[in-house]
Amino acid sequence: MDKNETMEAQTKQSLLNSLLNKLLLIGPGIFAIGYTIGTGSVTSMVVAGSTYGMQLLWVLFLSCLFSWVLMEAYGRYTIVTGETALFGFRKYLKFGNLIAILIIVGISFGQLNSLIGILGISANAIFETLALFIPALKGHEYLAVLLIAMAIIGVMYALLLVGQYSFFEKILLLFVTLMGMSFFLSLFIVFPDPKEVVAGFVPSVPQVEGGRMLVAAFVGTTMAAATFLSRPLFIFGKGWTKANYKDQQKDAFWAALLVFFISASIMAVAAGALFHQGLVVSKVLDMVYTLEPIAGRLAIAIFFLGTLSAGLSSIFPILMITPLLLADYQAGKLDTSSRQFKILAAIACIIGLTVPVFGANPIQMQILSQVFNVFVLPLVILGIILLVNNRKIMGEHKAGLILNIGMVLSMVFACVISYNGVVAILEKFN
Repeated sequence: MDKNETMEAQTKQSLLNSLLNKLLLIGPGIFAIGYTIGTGSVTSMVVAGSTYGMQLLWVLFLSCLFSWVLMEAYGRYTIVTGETALFGFRKYLKFGNLIAILIIVGISFGQLNSLIGILGISANAIFETLALFIPALKGHEYLAVLLIAMAIIGVMYALLLVGQYSFFEKILLLFVTLMGMSFFLSLFIVFPDPKEVVAGFVPSVPQVEGGRMLVAAFVGTTMAAATFLSRPLFIFGKGWTKANYKDQQKDAFWAALLVFFISASIMAVAAGALFHQGLVVSKVLDMVYTLEPIAGRLAIAIFFLGTLSAGLSSIFPILMITPLLLADYQAGKLDTSSRQFKILAAIACIIGLTVPVFGANPIQMQILSQVFNVFVLPLVILGIILLVNNRKIMGEHKAGLILNIGMVLSMVFACVISYNGVVAILEKFN
């Protein structure tokens, strides 16, 4: 290699390192994106875009806006006090123990249900893509999907055994970057009418069967209680202190903004490719098949990469959520290397194989699981409102008027959506 080639290689390496360092500045927000945009989110956005066009864009916008408010509130509490959220609930709130336990149970139930659907969709996506190039796989779907799911969950668990925050952050950074680039690129392939995008910001709920449930699923996947409760733990993992007060604020903003743009891109692609053709998603790769005539096999590769990255970016942190919340409740610490962490993560892996083992419809399971995620949200919001408004705890950083308005509106929104979710579930099973 001559001198010029060496210098060119060094320049490229320097640019890559610079980009990596800038992306890592997002910090704990990487985990927020990972929790929020999984195949559950992809499924909800694709189903909404293909069925209702951009009509539910306003729900996504409000969910991301309130997510920003809540990430800021939880981050502020941790930066100022040096304590985690559930530990703070136990320490400062009346009935704090009960509230914390209800939150752990509710979030664990919702996230494990999400994991079941996410693993099923990811395994199906890989199988259907392989079947396009290896037709002999047709007819062996059950066994193939099960083996793929076992391989995915096995690799994810092996990565968790490393037990280091910085390693987890880099793994998620890779998945989130691939996901974002894939879906943004898909948006350039198919884009809806700009007038429909603008109209999507006007509040309305589809008055058809399944409309209520999809709205609840939207909020369940975007305003994820797990995102807010785990944020203090990942701030600790990042090593942030009071000196990083402004870093925490920027991190919350950029995380919420990226969640909105990535999710909106998925919905817009589905609306542009499927809605006006009257095609509704019922299988994992229905949307890819529709894109294929427009962009050929490239569309399959792009959307498959985005969907798979979304799934993997969610499986990884979901496996951690129950052991992390228990460690938070018990000692207020980030625990990723204890025996308890490894055992509970292993149990989550086994539960995650439910859809592949029983051959259930992963898309229906995923949407229903997202609805359950909204029920614990009002408790999560109420707890942080009480903590950040306690002057003895927060001092000069006590919540001001703007943050309080945001949190109260978040609470109202969460209660309305929770009621909507109850009605949707009753309608489905009656």
